[in-house]
Order: sequence, then C-alpha cells, then structure tokens
Amino acid sequence: MTVIVLDNGGGQIKAGIGGDRDPLTIIPNCTARPISSKKPLIGPSLLSPLTDLTSATLRRPIDRGYLINPDLQSTIWAHLFSTLHVTPSLSSLLLTEPLFNLPSAQRSFDELVFEEFGFRRLYVANAAELVHLYEASRKPYGVVSKRECSLVVDCGFSFTHCVPVFQNFVVNYGVKRMDLGGKALSNYLKELISYRSVNVMDESFLVDHVKEKLCFVSLDVQRDLIVARKRGYDNIFKCTYVLPDGVTYTKGFVKDPAEADRYLTLYDGATGRHTEEMETDQQEHEEKHENKNKIDLTKNEFSLTNERFLVPEMIFRPADLGMNQAGLAECIVRAVNSCHPYLQPVLYESIILTGGSTLFPRFAERLERELRPLVPDNYQVKISTQEDPILGVWRGGSLLASSPDFETMCVTKAEYEELGSFRCRKRFFH
Repeated sequence: MTVIVLDNGGGQIKAGIGGDRDPLTIIPNCTARPISSKKPLIGPSLLSPLTDLTSATLRRPIDRGYLINPDLQSTIWAHLFSTLHVTPSLSSLLLTEPLFNLPSAQRSFDELVFEEFGFRRLYVANAAELVHLYEASRKPYGVVSKRECSLVVDCGFSFTHCVPVFQNFVVNYGVKRMDLGGKALSNYLKELISYRSVNVMDESFLVDHVKEKLCFVSLDVQRDLIVARKRGYDNIFKCTYVLPDGVTYTKGFVKDPAEADRYLTLYDGATGRHTEEMETDQQEHEEKHENKNKIDLTKNEFSLTNERFLVPEMIFRPADLGMNQAGLAECIVRAVNSCHPYLQPVLYESIILTGGSTLFPRFAERLERELRPLVPDNYQVKISTQEDPILGVWRGGSLLASSPDFETMCVTKAEYEELGSFRCRKRFFH
C-alpha cells in the first residue's frame, strides 16, 4: 500500500511517497491572489517564474503553528493530491504536526484525513522525532545513534523548538519554545526596508527571497555595526536588490552577487555560501542583465546594509528588539537542564539543527560561540547541521513510512469511526 508522507509546515508543504529519498513536490502552504487576478493561485503556480506576485493577497491555513482554517487547508491538500495523482482511499498518510498541538486542531486534521479525503490509515509524528530518526540512520556510528539521544533545534516558519529526544521519543517536560520563526524574521525585514527605502509590507514572497539571498549571521555584532556606518563602496555590507517591474522582470533579484558577498572578507578563512550556489547566482545575474543597457534599474531598487545581519540577530537576541523571549542559546540550556543530569552531557554533544532559518551563513558557528560560556567546562558542545535542513523532517518521515512495522503503528479509518479522534490520538504518545 502507498504511504503518503506529508510534512505540513506553516510555510511550506513537503509531500511525497514513503521510501523515497526526496519529496515529489514542495509548495507554499497558502493561496495568493495577485492584483491582476480574480482567482487565487495554489501550489506550483505560486513558484512559476512567470507568475507576478507583486502585492498579492495571501491566505494561510496555519497561523503561529496551528491550524485555523481547515477549509483552506482542505483546498490546498485537494489540489496537491490531484497534482500528485494520489488516491487517498487506497493510501496511508504520515502527517507531521507541531508539538503540543491543540485538541481542536487535532480533531480538524483527523476529520480532514478520514472524513473528507478518506485515507485508510494515519500516523501523526512531530518534527523532532523524525529528524532524530533520520540522523541516527544516516550516521549509524555517530553519537545520536549510539546513545539514542539528541537535542533537536528546529527553527521553523512559525516558531523555534528545542526538543530533547531519547530513544526516539520526545522528552515532553524538557521541550522549550521560542515564539520566533522565519515568518517573524521576514516581517521584521519588511519593517526595516519599508521604513528606510520602499514600502514592501505587502510583498511576502519578495521579502522571503531577499532574506534567503542576502541575510547572514554576524559573529561580532558591535564591530559589524561600526563597519556598516561607513558610506559608499567602503561599506562592505551594502548591496542592491532589484524589484520586479511587472514587465521585464516578474521576480526580484540581487543586482550584483559579487557585491553581496563582499562581507565574506571580514571573516578569515570563511567560505560563505557554497561555490556552486554563488556561480548559479552569477549566471542568473548575467542572464537577467542581457538588456541592462536598455533598462534604468535605479528607479526600481533598494539597498541593504546592517539589515542583513540585524534580522537573523533576532534569534540570538530577541530582548534587544523588545521581545520578552530568551535567546536561542539560553533556550537550549533551559531545555537541557530540564532533563535528567545523566542525559545532559549527551544532549550537549548531539545538538542537531534543522529548519529553514538555520540556513543563514554562520548560524552554527555563532550558536556555538553563544552556547559555550553557558555550558559546564567539562561538557563537550557539538552542533551538527543536517545535509538539507528543509528536507530533514520529510526524509525522516519517509524512512519511518518504509519500515515493516509502520502499518501496526497507524490508526485505521475503522478505529477512528469507532473510537473517535481523542482515543485514537493516544496511540501516538504525544
């Protein structure tokens, strides 16, 4: 029987077949209605290079990590399953949901799965368990596999979790959460750009692209703030982003990738982004500038300087920006200290980073610098980043879905109809 693995995140949905290495599709978990259209766009059409999403109106079924609009989620799923040619009545579903999900949201998901789409079986997992499972299988002789213990730091779209995992079960009383994720970072970047340059408060997709391409984690914020005050070309953080004009370009892009990477010279021995990614950016830059001499780009662009590192700084210093939240390093310490003393040294030695917000350059290095002074000297601190932090959860789900015991772990449609959502949910130990 086919098992559909659905990593249903607040920002993106990763969907595919259990046993595969990669998902079949990754789509935004939202609908968007451009100004020029009366009908909202769903799924792959949102990612088309020909689609102009300038000032598009977004609707998301998930807010702050929790399902608030089941009807919209149903519409997105229906489009997704038809695109993948999936027959739910002949399939099982492995679904991810956030830790400590609200009972009302759980019931809504169960109703969608069994009543609306008619899946035969359901297994509900959380991100941390799947990441732990995948890392243990990927490194069978590593600390995570040998000790059966890890601390998963999941910096997602809606919030950030620090989750102790022992023998593939979440240690619930040790979980700590920051109400800060990729969406909050994008919103902060929107405010900075809108205040200093041009109004982009309605440009969610564009600002996400700016954040992913140009933001980085600073290793010395005070020094970088001084450097950022310099004017002209001496300011190595300064770079220019070109806005779409709706005619020649429907997507924004970095005007000069080489200029954007000048900040790398501040860090001795730093490699920055992978060479392949930089070469790809340069190729895109050259292709989009074939008609450069014919187009005046200066009227449709803005520059970034210290915004590039101040936005990711929220994760490490949220209090500096008026948020009543502990920074990520302190959040990790609190999570570890909540666990048994015998587990604490192992957890510090097996920290796994996952989630899109961990992709900022130098994220792991900065976190280790922040964490080391807070950890006892006789404990080792080892931080590992997944080979693909965005797909780590889905790959763990794919691995679990292909195990011979998977069907016995699931709740069947008949059990759901007989016992109801609440009693069936006890099967998953959440």
